[in-house]
Amino acid sequence: MSKFGTLIMGPAGAGKTTFCTAVIQHLRNNRRSCFYVNLDPAAEDFTYEPDLDIKDLISLEDVMDEMHLGPNGGLIYCFEFLLENLDFLTEALEPLSEEYLILIDMPGQIELYTHIPILPTLVKHLSRTGSLHINLCATYLLESTFVIDRAKFFAGTLSAMSAMIMLEMPHVNVLSKMDLLKGTMSKRELKRYLDPDVSLLDDEADADVTGMPRIRTQPEETGDPSATDSVMRGASFKRLNRAVAGLIDDFSMVSFLRLDVQDEDSVGAIISYIDDVIQFHEAQEPREPMDEIAADYEES
Repeated sequence: MSKFGTLIMGPAGAGKTTFCTAVIQHLRNNRRSCFYVNLDPAAEDFTYEPDLDIKDLISLEDVMDEMHLGPNGGLIYCFEFLLENLDFLTEALEPLSEEYLILIDMPGQIELYTHIPILPTLVKHLSRTGSLHINLCATYLLESTFVIDRAKFFAGTLSAMSAMIMLEMPHVNVLSKMDLLKGTMSKRELKRYLDPDVSLLDDEADADVTGMPRIRTQPEETGDPSATDSVMRGASFKRLNRAVAGLIDDFSMVSFLRLDVQDEDSVGAIISYIDDVIQFHEAQEPREPMDEIAADYEES
C-alpha cells in the first residue's frame, strides 16, 4: 500500500511548525486526512498536538542533562538514538492508508541537512526504498527576509542545495513569511530571488533591496580593517559570495515558491506542488457522488 508524506525542513526560525499548522488546518477544511509527526526533540508548543512525537521516545532536555551535551550535540545524539529505534516510527506509520498526508516536522539545526549522514539513513528507511514505502519529498523553508541581505540569501540557498544533493530526494523549496516583505520590493525584483540570479551581487553595492539606487550623503568611514563590518564589506568576502552564487548557478537546482501562511490560497498552492511531487492524486480512487453525500451525513 502506498503512503505519502513530506519532510518539513529548514533553518531555525523559518516557520516550519507554523507551516505545519497551516497545512493541517487547510487539509481539515478540505476533508483530507493528515498524520502529524514531530521529530524535533526540543519543540514544546503546538497548535495541533502531534500524532507521533519524538519526545515520547527521547527529549533533548533529558539528553543534555544526563549526557552533559550542548544543544547541537544533544540533537545529534537524539537522532542517533532514533536510528537505533526505528520501530518507533514504523509501528505508527505502517497502518496508515494512502489517504493520509504524513507531515514530518524536522528540527532547525542546519548541520543535519548538510554534512552529517543521519538524515539520509532516516530518509532511506521512510522512503520507497525502505520498509515503509512512503512516496516522500522534502519541503525546505527559507525565511523570505533573507533577501534583505543578499549574501545571507545566497548562503541560505546554498544550504537548500546542499540538502537536495545530500538527501537525493525530490525537493519543494519555499520562501516563507512573505507577508513580512509586502511593500518592500517590486514583483520584478522578487522574481530574481525566486530563481536565484547571480547578478544580484553585481548591483548589491549600488542598490538596496527595492532595486533603487542608494544615496550616500556622507563618505564611508574606513575604520578598523579587522572589525566585523569592515570584513563583511571587504573584497575577500565579496569574492566568497560570488563563488557561492556561481556554484548555485552552475548546479541550477534551486528555485523557490512563495508562502504566506495567512493566505489560504498560498498554503493550498504549496500543498498542490507537494501533491504533484509525491504523485498523491494518482493513487487516489475516484469517489462516487453518493459517497460524498454519505460522508456529509456521517459528519453531521
